[in-house]
Amino acid sequence: MIQVADRLQTVEEYYFSKKLREVRGLMAEGKPIINMGIGSPDMAPSKEVLEALVTSLGDDKAHQYQSYQGLPELRNAAANFYKKHFQVEVDSNTELLPLMGSKEGIMHISMAFLNEGDEVLIPNPGYPTYTSVTKLVGAVPKYYGLTQKGSWLPDLEALEKTDLSKVKLMWLSYPHMPTGANANKEIFEGLVKFAKRNNILLVNDNPYSFVLNEERLSILAVPGAKEVALELNSLSKTFNMAGWRVGFVLGNARFIDAVLKVKSNMDSGMFYGLQKGAVKALELSSKWYSALNNVYQKRRALIFQLADTLGCTYNTDASGMFVWAKLPSEMPSAEAFIDKILYDKSIFITPGTIFGSNGEGYIRFSLCVKEEQIKEAINRF
Repeated sequence: MIQVADRLQTVEEYYFSKKLREVRGLMAEGKPIINMGIGSPDMAPSKEVLEALVTSLGDDKAHQYQSYQGLPELRNAAANFYKKHFQVEVDSNTELLPLMGSKEGIMHISMAFLNEGDEVLIPNPGYPTYTSVTKLVGAVPKYYGLTQKGSWLPDLEALEKTDLSKVKLMWLSYPHMPTGANANKEIFEGLVKFAKRNNILLVNDNPYSFVLNEERLSILAVPGAKEVALELNSLSKTFNMAGWRVGFVLGNARFIDAVLKVKSNMDSGMFYGLQKGAVKALELSSKWYSALNNVYQKRRALIFQLADTLGCTYNTDASGMFVWAKLPSEMPSAEAFIDKILYDKSIFITPGTIFGSNGEGYIRFSLCVKEEQIKEAINRF
């Protein structure tokens, strides 16, 4: 019998891939499921973005292989976007690389920098893909705990007391997913100094800066950060383009070249029309962000009502398209709670435990749900 690779024994199927099959099965049985689990924007991209995509289809070479580094106009648009919104200047030719979504970048960065046995600092709670990709490339996850008491920020003093000799890379995600916590400039400055002292590559995964967030920060704005840091960003959340799979990674030319060596062997360039649409998205005015956040503010207010109904507590100042809520102490485990809600009330909410052990006792609501559906969920209780 042909056996699968040993590396597959280190990971499981992605939670949402498995759980959404269960949810779809319930829907097929006629259950009126309200899906508050996944952060997939339910609104459309802007009219200008869609028009740019459609218009581009008749261009010469629109349907041919594209450059591994993306269209020059896309790189320029992304560089201008970072200069305008984050006060970060990058060379669009050497310090920025378009990606087919930032999730692709997590794999490419890991393959470019990690050897078997290297250790990787991963937030707990945090995005599960950091762990699975680390294991797939033969590296070793080393979790650093984030807690509500610590404002969901890394305790660098505690980390310095651990053995960091094998640590090669550290994943960050601010604004934080799933908690919505924000870092500040001082936190980023401390992280850069920490990375330099310990010869660690920082990677900040930054797709939520424009969703219900007043202070937009990039770790690359810290002086000297390019020596030890990369940043991932994505058009998925900010521009309602999740299915388009468009993102980019920024950093110094040597780091970007290493990622390109991997990427150029994995794909043959991003579809031309998607790149043209992405250029237009990155050039949208502040009116786009205001309109987007107006919708999410109204939805979040209703989610707060639902969380109140369940007796949960939450941070009203958190950013991003989720509400991270603490269950009452008398509730069962997070996973047992959401399964009960799923089958009793036909509502799917994400258990905090899928993001790590520090997610026990918490649940995560997505704001990618229309107001009418949230009101219906409240009524079901």
